[in-house]
Amino acid sequence: MIAEFLSRQFLMFLVTGGFAAAVNFASRILYNQWLGYSTSILAAYVTGMMTAFVLARRFVFKQSSMKTHQSALIFTLVNLVAVAQTWLVSVLLAYYLLPWMGFIRFVPEIAHGIGIAIPVFTSYLGHKYWSFR
Repeated sequence: MIAEFLSRQFLMFLVTGGFAAAVNFASRILYNQWLGYSTSILAAYVTGMMTAFVLARRFVFKQSSMKTHQSALIFTLVNLVAVAQTWLVSVLLAYYLLPWMGFIRFVPEIAHGIGIAIPVFTSYLGHKYWSFR
């Protein structure tokens, strides 16, 4: 299992996923101009997810034998688990844990950044073995 996370493929997943996470993070700030925090997290996740799919298909899981529409469907299902993780962690941190710890500045940004990072490993395994097998 540890070898999975030491591979070149995982490194490429981190690079492309990192870019998609940056898109997710930046778009949440943009969406938050018009939507509430919780809704912005979900909308930004969709934006980041579309970015991640294109990059993962092109650069990480190039040997996938699945048709694009099949991969996209399974990719979306795997990401339903990841978005739940992201949303739950982000909201719990922003509304409860960080204020309780005394944080007052950049609370939404810190919470969302941590929330985005949480599903990295579960998403990689899900995409490797289901989305792009």
